Amino acid sequence: MIARKCLLTSVAALGLLMGANAAVAQTASPPQVAADARSTLAPGLHDAGQAASGLTLEHSLQPPPGFFDPEALFAPPQSREEAEAMQARNRQNPPRFTPLALANSDMAMSNGKLFVGNFNGFNAYDVSQGEPRLVMSVVCPGGQGDLSIHGDLLFMSVEENRGRLDCGAKGVDGEVSAERFRGVRIFDISDLNAPRQIAAVQTCRGSHTHTQVPDPDDANVLYIYNSGTSGVRKTDELGICSDGEPGENAETALYSIDVIKVPLDHPEQAAIVNRPRIFADSRTGEIAGLWRGGAAGLASQDTAQTNQCHDITVFPEIGLAGGACSGNGILLDISDPENPARVSEMFDPDMAYWHSATFNNAGDKVLFTDEWGGGTNARCRAEDPATWGANLIATIEDRTLKGQSFFKLPSAQGKTENCVAHNGNIIPVPGRDLMVQAWYQGGVSIVDFTDPKQPFEIAWFDRGPIDPEHLKVGGAWSAYWLNGRIYASEIARGLDVLKLTPGEHLSAAEIAAAESVMVAEINPQTQTRAVWADTPDVAAAYLDQLTRSQGIEAGLAGRVRTAIDGWRGGRSNAAAAAALSRDLAAVPETTAKADAARLKALSALFGRLGA
Repeated sequence: MIARKCLLTSVAALGLLMGANAAVAQTASPPQVAADARSTLAPGLHDAGQAASGLTLEHSLQPPPGFFDPEALFAPPQSREEAEAMQARNRQNPPRFTPLALANSDMAMSNGKLFVGNFNGFNAYDVSQGEPRLVMSVVCPGGQGDLSIHGDLLFMSVEENRGRLDCGAKGVDGEVSAERFRGVRIFDISDLNAPRQIAAVQTCRGSHTHTQVPDPDDANVLYIYNSGTSGVRKTDELGICSDGEPGENAETALYSIDVIKVPLDHPEQAAIVNRPRIFADSRTGEIAGLWRGGAAGLASQDTAQTNQCHDITVFPEIGLAGGACSGNGILLDISDPENPARVSEMFDPDMAYWHSATFNNAGDKVLFTDEWGGGTNARCRAEDPATWGANLIATIEDRTLKGQSFFKLPSAQGKTENCVAHNGNIIPVPGRDLMVQAWYQGGVSIVDFTDPKQPFEIAWFDRGPIDPEHLKVGGAWSAYWLNGRIYASEIARGLDVLKLTPGEHLSAAEIAAAESVMVAEINPQTQTRAVWADTPDVAAAYLDQLTRSQGIEAGLAGRVRTAIDGWRGGRSNAAAAAALSRDLAAVPETTAKADAARLKALSALFGRLGA
């Protein structure tokens, strides 16, 4: 982990680069990683070495039939010479599979079922009894395969040119075809034995990711924010599409997202209703109003142009969305979900490609990931900068993003392990901001960013590389906390289920409090606020945190512990609880911000118990 003093807004960055001293060098941060147990794990596909801290692997399932073939493992070329040789081989002997053709991707959960996307379709597992049990497989090639669930509807992102309207496996030929599908599929999954596609919303750049946004005023309407990152389709194939920069084509499909409206009583009528220009300059209205791409200083990496969003995470309860939009991180007002409007943006020269966003539970911080190298390269080696391919943590102050620090996986990974920051979500431990996250072949890591200036790792799980000599793409695509367990979709190896274990950085009470939060439906890019019941575990979680940070006086801590023990034993005392509430509310002025919030939360809890 490394924190820098200067994280820039896009306006400040443009001023820097366009001023008289535009050639100011950006100093690349020195490597901050070290070798640990993760750095020397034995290689293998299904027999690789494993190591963990604070996590236990409960279950590991290999891909189901039709979703794995050893020939489909993708080994990206590592030089121009390798790329040219691969192209020559492919011309002479076309491969059976496109890159990542059978890769696992993103996930969602609904009513005890875990849905796992795949570039070849999707699978569903019953996880209500612990060990996942496969209950459905749908072959529907088209690439990406990111999923979300709403009731009996499953939404699926499709981006590649091989995608067909009929879900067929034979692909599509030619630049223009009426059979091609790129966009968002909608399936009726009310009968898991007979899922059926009921709608297919075509989009100009396909669908790399999508996000569900509920209408705050109409429960019958669901919006989908679609992010396409591929090239623009030919107008002859889809009439609403045209390419080019705004100076040449004001109607270009670049520099926008798609807003799809889904009437839930007639989902087959889903359609694009808006393509908002969320990157426009707020003063001039220029469509290409944010970062223009390229190196931002002599020592900077090459940064992406902002003409797309990779991922958008919405937090309807606060009316905001965090957009990870290639060259910028942005904040959107979604109070009118059909017409999202940008209210803040960030730029940082250490961020090559703003990939995804996650809010904390309070909604006053957002963690952005940087997918430096696109996810198919080794970017966690000892020599790689600690602020490249990392997380950028920002606070939200008066609806304005303010960068605070970086966090990167603190373990050196090998040259044959694709590794960079990727998908994760919040673990609902009261009093802390914890995020579990996938790092591809860097494994799964949990970061505490309660103090946005000093994030640190508290737990991890990792395997050795797939191949000791050549980089073959694999590892955790997504790692999500879903109703008491961490589920990781492993690109090549299948599905992992991990359980938190108590240790130095996390207590049994904190884990129990997190496991008590159960939600029927979870789409990680549609965040909902965790709420905890008043229980001894929740009280003990706050006390454990205060004790760990020395944020509570020893005598008061002892009284709280005694009260919690009595509460667990059915001997709660209302008068004693009320007295504790009053004493906890007297927070010393020198108390750290996080500890002050914990003391107030604990005071309020005992106040309710005392009442």
